[in-house]
Amino acid sequence: MLGGYGDDRLGSVDSPLGDGRLGLLALLIGVAFAVFLVRLFQLQILEGADLRQRSQQNSVRTLVLEAPRGAILDRDGRVLAANRPAYRVQVIPNELRTPGRTYDALGQLLEREPGELAERVGTPSGRGRFQPVELDGDMGEELLARVEAHRFAMPGVVTDMRPRRHYVEARRAAHLLGSIGEIQSTQLQQDRFGAYRAGEIVGQTGLEARLEEHLRGRAGGRNVIVDVAGREMRELDKIQPAPGGRAVLNIDLDLQRAAEAAFLSNDPEKPDSMGALVALDPRNGEVLALVSEPAYDPNDFAGGIDTDIWRGLIGDEWVPLQNRAIAGQYSPGSTFKAIVAVAGLSEGDLDPEDEVYCPGYYRLGRRTYRCWKRSGHGSVNLAQALVHSCDVYFYQLGVALGIDRISHYARVFGLGELTGIDLPGEKPGLVPTREWKERVKKEPWQKGETVSVAIGQGANLVTAAQLAVAFAVIANGGTRVQPRILKRLETWDGELVEVPAPVKKIEVGISKEVLATVSQALTAVVQEPRGTGGRARVPGVSVAGKTGTTQVVSLDLVKDLEDDEIPLRYRDHAIFAAYAPAEAAEIVVAVIVEHAGAGGGTAAAPIAQKVLATYFEKKRKAEEKKRKAEQTVAEASVETHPEEDDRAAN
Repeated sequence: MLGGYGDDRLGSVDSPLGDGRLGLLALLIGVAFAVFLVRLFQLQILEGADLRQRSQQNSVRTLVLEAPRGAILDRDGRVLAANRPAYRVQVIPNELRTPGRTYDALGQLLEREPGELAERVGTPSGRGRFQPVELDGDMGEELLARVEAHRFAMPGVVTDMRPRRHYVEARRAAHLLGSIGEIQSTQLQQDRFGAYRAGEIVGQTGLEARLEEHLRGRAGGRNVIVDVAGREMRELDKIQPAPGGRAVLNIDLDLQRAAEAAFLSNDPEKPDSMGALVALDPRNGEVLALVSEPAYDPNDFAGGIDTDIWRGLIGDEWVPLQNRAIAGQYSPGSTFKAIVAVAGLSEGDLDPEDEVYCPGYYRLGRRTYRCWKRSGHGSVNLAQALVHSCDVYFYQLGVALGIDRISHYARVFGLGELTGIDLPGEKPGLVPTREWKERVKKEPWQKGETVSVAIGQGANLVTAAQLAVAFAVIANGGTRVQPRILKRLETWDGELVEVPAPVKKIEVGISKEVLATVSQALTAVVQEPRGTGGRARVPGVSVAGKTGTTQVVSLDLVKDLEDDEIPLRYRDHAIFAAYAPAEAAEIVVAVIVEHAGAGGGTAAAPIAQKVLATYFEKKRKAEEKKRKAEQTVAEASVETHPEEDDRAAN
């Protein structure tokens, strides 16, 4: 019975109850294995390619860390060009899981059209799928915050901060500093850009281009592990970028500001002046200010220039992108008379006290050449001819000298050739000769052409930089200097790297007596009450200079029009070149005002005066500060050692 009781309670293997339990267990195990096999099939076969790609995305990403571009400073250490932080958003095409939804979301966040963003990214292939594509290179903090708040919901979207070029005073010295931009395909083919890659930013004009190698710096990078959503999980390693070196210029920001301000019109009814200015030290060639107007804002180029802004610049009839100071070529007008005077004195064809009668015209053969003063200047000697800018005097002197000797002395003063200034894009100007005309025009030289050249008209062409160099020869007593913008190169933290070799100086071989005679007359041009350059006077400083006016079109085109009726493009250019102090010059200023519609004494001399006045006022303040400092040191020394003062008194 005991055994029977036990058999009934536990049941046997063959009982119905035991069969049911085992069957249920087998079914559950079978279902579990089936689910496992189905999931395995799904992961390995159906979704294998996608998961494989996503696992690869959950890997290492290399991020480039751009190097800050080296700063550019003026001679006193004030910053002209530096860097500021710029926030950008990029997409990595290969990591976009749902491109359409991502573009829609970014369009709302960035306030841009999704189609525009999609078009910018395109459909890259090959390695291009893994290269970031920039959608906005300079987001404000508000836009950055918007994108950051949603970025983890948009795999493939990346934000970062990079240094962006910043020109502290916007358009100030724009042509001198230059601009930067994305490297062009033609540049990538050049040896000097062998270490660059597509998309990098390089200097394209001005000092940015000239000093590219020094200013560039060296990029760094980060290797980070990211998940499938693009979130950074861990940084593997990092190489810090090396900032570019900085450049210290000879430019004086105070003079640069004064010069540019002088070109601006104070009359809202009149446009600002166009033209160029170069101020330099005649003793060593250091360029103190360089202006080209109209200018532009190089900040517009720093992050990729807007299409509308670019079209406006290249479509502007006044060509604001041209550096007029070194590439604008103009007839020198009456400023050239100073060189003709040097030629006449040097060749012995001229006694400075001999007088020439000016009736208001000069006849050569059957042609009559007018003096600017129709009633004539009467009898004038050399000094008077320069002071009053008498054309007839120089017509006769030019014919006596002949074109060959005039062109020789023009070249002695550095005209007709590059000055060697350390800026790209300089033009050589033109000194006309017999050989030039026969080669270019296929015609012989005519004596009447010499008449025009003698007063700076005709085929004569100079730049503002050349004019400054030429007048520096008179100012310093016979040495031609090479204009120099760069003072020194430094590391990013101020350690000296290089000081440029001394500027090239050429002794021109003109006697100091001749130059002194002409300089004395040029001083009278400004200092005498009736001199044409009177508006360049600076109280307490002797200024020497020469005014000039150059025709843009034949007088026949405008002879029946009043001055204010002449179209701007047909109005005369105004020119003025000066230096001071006349007896021991420290600064030379050459000014060209395009289409001024007035003479050099009216339109150009006041601009030069602003620069000269700023220079000497700054010098006066510096000397006063130095004197006070020395006085303070002396007084402190007496207070510290009173016994020495007592012994000195005894």
